Formats: sequence, C-alpha cells, structure tokens
Amino acid sequence: MTVLAGRFATNQDLDPALLRKAFGFFPSGVVAVAAEIDGRPVGLAASSFTSVSLDPPLVSINLATSSKTWPDLQRAPRLGVTILADHHADVCRQLAGAVEHRFDDVAYSVTDEGAVLLDDGLARFDCTVYREVEAGDHVLVLLELHAVDHIEQTEVLAPLVFHRSGFGRLDARA
Repeated sequence: MTVLAGRFATNQDLDPALLRKAFGFFPSGVVAVAAEIDGRPVGLAASSFTSVSLDPPLVSINLATSSKTWPDLQRAPRLGVTILADHHADVCRQLAGAVEHRFDDVAYSVTDEGAVLLDDGLARFDCTVYREVEAGDHVLVLLELHAVDHIEQTEVLAPLVFHRSGFGRLDARA
C-alpha cells in the first residue's frame, strides 16, 4: 500500500482551482438543455448528464446555482435534452455564451409541449423536472423522460467529450 501523506490534499487544502483540475481528469459527455419560453428558444450546455433510472426513466444534470438560464428553464412545462456529437463543439460554446445568440444558426425542433431538441444530436429526450436537490454551489436536477429518439447505430458518430477544460472525442468504432 502506498501512503499519500505529504502530497495528498486534505480538506483544508481543497481550493476550487485544485478541485477543478482534479475533476477535469474525468471526461464527460455534453448535452444541450433547452425549452421554448415566451416564443423563443432558451437553453444551456451541461457536462454533467447522467442516466439514473430505467423505472421510472430518469436522468440527471447538475447546474450552478449562479446560472441565469436555469430559472427560466425551470418554469418550462417540458425540457429537451440533446446529447451533443463531436462536431458540436462550436454549438456548445455558443450555448455557454451570450443568451441572445445561443440558437443563432442552430438547427432545432420544438415539440408540441415546448421542449427544444437539436436536430442532429446523437440522442434526444423530452423531459420534465422530477426533483431538484440542493448540492453546495450546484443544484442536482432529476429529469423524468417522456420520449426519446436517437440516431441509428449504423451511423458512425462520436459524442462530444469535455475533458481537462477542453473538447475531445471518442473513437465511435470502439
């Protein structure tokens, strides 16, 4: 057994920069979360999407409590979640940028209930908020799924991956 004393950070040493760097070693997929609100698309990018349960069908996202977009999305009757493909890096940056330009030149569809889904995502989910849990400086949002579609598995597309503060891709043939 290796003893890590001396270089292993203790609770008192857990500054945000150290944590961000350490968390960055774990790659995650990226999703767009969006809805039509007051006749316009509103959305954001999240890199904390996780499948949670098959019965009931649930997924989760984590959002900063400082998000200016979540309060608007929170009141939408339905939310669209789109798993972004590796060619969506610019779209992801756009969804994290200026609110008024997040959907400029982005192809999307709106369900009858108001969920906004990117047209060329790998998988798309129509959801409602199931539960919110306060979690430090974030909120864990559990979403219940009502509909899903995805690309055909014969298509070779890879997910957009966020890793070490940048975007990458997985080999879709693996």
